[in-house]
Amino acid sequence: MNKSRVTVVDIARAAGVSKSTVSLVLQSSPLVNETTRAKVNATIRELGYVYNRGAANLRQSASSRIIGIIVNDLTNSFFAELAVGMDMVMQSAGYVQFLSNSAESVDRQREVIASMREHGIAGLIISPARGTEASDLKPLAASGIPVVAVVRNVVGAKVSTLFSDNYAGAKDAVRHLIDLGHRRIAFLGGIANTTVFAERVQGWRDALAEAGLGAPDSCVIGSTASRAGGVAAIERALSLPEPPTAALCFNDAAAFGVCDGLRTAGKEPGRDFGVVGFDDVIEAETAVPALTTVSVDPQGMGRRAAQMLLKQVNAGRVEPETIVSSVRLVVRQSCGAGLKDKTRRISA
Repeated sequence: MNKSRVTVVDIARAAGVSKSTVSLVLQSSPLVNETTRAKVNATIRELGYVYNRGAANLRQSASSRIIGIIVNDLTNSFFAELAVGMDMVMQSAGYVQFLSNSAESVDRQREVIASMREHGIAGLIISPARGTEASDLKPLAASGIPVVAVVRNVVGAKVSTLFSDNYAGAKDAVRHLIDLGHRRIAFLGGIANTTVFAERVQGWRDALAEAGLGAPDSCVIGSTASRAGGVAAIERALSLPEPPTAALCFNDAAAFGVCDGLRTAGKEPGRDFGVVGFDDVIEAETAVPALTTVSVDPQGMGRRAAQMLLKQVNAGRVEPETIVSSVRLVVRQSCGAGLKDKTRRISA
């Protein structure tokens, strides 16, 4: 191999790692473990590569109109709407966006962040994958790259955070089901090891306790936050010795699955079983029956996240802030209320 032409790609191939990992090693990033770092550095020495830091900085400056966006589940229409909201703001501000789906993989997320840093992003908006640690995001802020975490909070990351009032939304939704006469209300869908799940379950518990009703653990049935997960969750709920008559679902995707599962069991959503979702994605209004749900306005959240990021980019410094956005209960047919598109704002 001609050493005068050795590239980062050559090093990556010889070391058996990704190009992004080599770039992180060259930048002395703490995101790379010591074993990998040693292997890459050994390969660099063997191939005789010389890192031109000045040229790297110049490339980064030339790419300063790029914004990175990472979502944890782009197959969920909520996150598609979230990204649309971000795009509305970023396009009008003259920024190009790199959009990536981590698919709930922390390893994939780390690779994407490394690649985006290599391309000189001006800032990053991220809906963190499950298991994301503060150490995954702190190096970005430390190097002057502003970050906004949306939907999920990463404790100790020292980055801006935007999430909805999950607790108040869940509590108000359950209160509504209680007002409709339900006494056995389940919480269906979602994975337990996220702050969003914990906050929504706590709102469910407290609303039931407030009404003097039980909130047994058996009525919290986790599953993937998807349509298939909703089907699986309602199957388990209906097999309980005392099955529920209504459910608050982790999100709208799970709620659509719950409705599918109810029909398979010979029950009609709204008439035989009350269903409430969480998100208010576009399909909620046109579903049959139309889905009662807690609206977090995903497009509006995306716009606000973009504005938070650009505020820091334009200021030229990282200034973390936390915003909890209000939510509202949108009452449609799936809960059994028989109302059409009536809303009431939540009092936290």
